[in-house]
Amino acid sequence: MNILQDIARRLQAVYPAGEARAVARILMEDGFRLSQTDILMGKDNELSAEQRLCVEKCVRRLLAGEPVQYVTGQCLFLGRPFSVRPGCLIPRPETEDLVAAIVENAKRRIEADGQEHPLRVLDIGTGSGCIAVSLALELGEAACVEAWDVSPEALEIACENARKLHSTVSFRLADILKTPDSSALFDIIVSNPPYVREQEKADMEANVLQHEPHLALFVPDNDPLLFYRSIGNHALRHLVSGGQLWLETNRHLITDTADLLESMGFLQVEPLTDRYGHPRHLKAIRP
Repeated sequence: MNILQDIARRLQAVYPAGEARAVARILMEDGFRLSQTDILMGKDNELSAEQRLCVEKCVRRLLAGEPVQYVTGQCLFLGRPFSVRPGCLIPRPETEDLVAAIVENAKRRIEADGQEHPLRVLDIGTGSGCIAVSLALELGEAACVEAWDVSPEALEIACENARKLHSTVSFRLADILKTPDSSALFDIIVSNPPYVREQEKADMEANVLQHEPHLALFVPDNDPLLFYRSIGNHALRHLVSGGQLWLETNRHLITDTADLLESMGFLQVEPLTDRYGHPRHLKAIRP
């Protein structure tokens, strides 16, 4: 039994067999730069005593329920390695779909209409910076990207990712619920805000509840759309006419969120499905 198989076997104490194998593979690939092929070729036998001790410590953290992304310190997002720590939410595949849609739409607009200046983009609640940094890298000189977060710890991680991945993003400490002071205008505003209702905790994985920041996850049951209301109001004041608002949402509340945006005066409010076929994102136009 090689090291990958041994880790997967041990992780079945806390994960289903298939997920245990996937987590073991991520640990080896991202944490120790060993692919399954490397291990089949016996390269795990070349690990030093110090590395083997580190593997054991990592496995213990995984057995305690810590997400593998926090254990390895990184998460791939659109093929790029983003640093993640407990101070920020772990990027999800669904958010990759949101970024890809924005990039595709922006490139189409640029090709069709040209542009007098770089697209001005604001990411509200940036977390690890995965949205803002990815947009800056994918759009290059065609975009000027700004990103906000209420958490100093999250901003520190986002800045680290921007430096590591050689992107240019302007970061700012700001709380969208407190009407940040700004006179800037944007062509695109995007946000993946907290949207999980407290009542949904019972359906969530224990490793998410115990390790990921609740500040970035949860909203009160009696006002689950509070962030969308604040973001919408800000977008009405700070998007140019015809500017786009892109949102990730709670798929159980996407109709309510769309109705809210329409009641605020946004046009062409359009739901978009994620890779799993769930209604997850919204695109809307400022009149």
